[in-house]
Amino acid sequence: MTPIRDLFRTFGHIGLMSFGGPAAQIALMHRVLVDEKRWLTEKDYLSALSFCMLLPGPEAMQLATWSGWRLRGTLGGLIAGGLFVAPGALVVLALSALYASFGTVPLMQALFMGVQAAVAVIVIEALLRVSKRALKGRAALVVAILAFLALFLANTPFPVVILAAGIWGWIAARNTAASTDPLPAPPGAAGTFRTLALWLVIWLTPIVALWLFEGGLLAEIGLFFSKLAILTFGGAYAVLAWMAQAVVEDKGWLTLRQMMDGLGLAETTPGPLILVTEFVGYMAGHRQGGWLMGVAAAAITLWATFVPSFMMIFAGAPWIARITADPRLAGALSGIMAAVVGVIANLSVWFAAHVFFGTVGRSTFGPISLLTPDPASFRPAMAALALVAGWLLLRRHVPLPLVLALAALGGLGLQMAGLLFPAAS
Repeated sequence: MTPIRDLFRTFGHIGLMSFGGPAAQIALMHRVLVDEKRWLTEKDYLSALSFCMLLPGPEAMQLATWSGWRLRGTLGGLIAGGLFVAPGALVVLALSALYASFGTVPLMQALFMGVQAAVAVIVIEALLRVSKRALKGRAALVVAILAFLALFLANTPFPVVILAAGIWGWIAARNTAASTDPLPAPPGAAGTFRTLALWLVIWLTPIVALWLFEGGLLAEIGLFFSKLAILTFGGAYAVLAWMAQAVVEDKGWLTLRQMMDGLGLAETTPGPLILVTEFVGYMAGHRQGGWLMGVAAAAITLWATFVPSFMMIFAGAPWIARITADPRLAGALSGIMAAVVGVIANLSVWFAAHVFFGTVGRSTFGPISLLTPDPASFRPAMAALALVAGWLLLRRHVPLPLVLALAALGGLGLQMAGLLFPAAS
């Protein structure tokens, strides 16, 4: 049995080094846990990864939680998942506090506008990466295009798009030849229901208490990010457009410029990219009640974002062998992943429009709603900076943190030269 102190040491190291997004994080854990420590087998690790990809939420954090669970049960899962998130969460909290205090200083605005140009490219890079993994045939391409059109033209709610794609994948898989190998025997259902009930109570008790006794911003944040936690299929990029629209346009918790700056901050820290939700929570709380309210809002955001992942892993881990062998679930995942390509494509267009144009409106033609940038507000300097960032990231394969740093310095240089337009709000 793996000693607890070894779990702390190993997953603490993984948490501190987990830069570069889920692909890099999953590769890091594979190298440490499978190749170096030999705590897990290749087959078990890949089966668990397939299971985590079926779930909403940050798949790398869930995989870390499963690894700890496999080694030392629930305590091991809490240690592994917690240490995977904690370093990045602390860094994002500190950066959020600094940003809320100094983000409006002209120097900081110029730096973050450079980061925004790089973020537009980063989302396109994510689109290319996910496309290679998800688009395995003509049908998947059609699903991706339909998902993009549903979001871009009809402003269809994100959950509806994901649900429809999953149902399509489930139905399509029923027409494929079933494997002749029998499915593994299911574990006891009673234990699963007990685990689910326990973690539902743990997850929802603070949310319900806030709703009953506070009934204000903290309760609203808890409810919003709890809903978000069960809809984030396909990674953080898949849900960012929906989240950004909701927190910027509907709730007014922060501006679009602040939302994009928060994404840039989350890209430079260890841990899952979904930690951008912590930035959103802090900014919403800070706007209403200063830094103390910001810390409280960040804490409830983290709770609502990550506790559901612990619940799903602890309840579902005993079922991994059976679930990952079910072709219908694999088909549903394929459909969802194809739709995610369309979702990220919509996010790419949405971000690019707001980065490269100072004024972006929306025109409605019956059921169709289109983004309409004002050509007179085009920012050639931002476009040039994005092209340089794209060349560094996609062609020269410069590490992402260095690209972001260079883009920030580029924004500062353009501001000093008087070439940078005011940031979008």
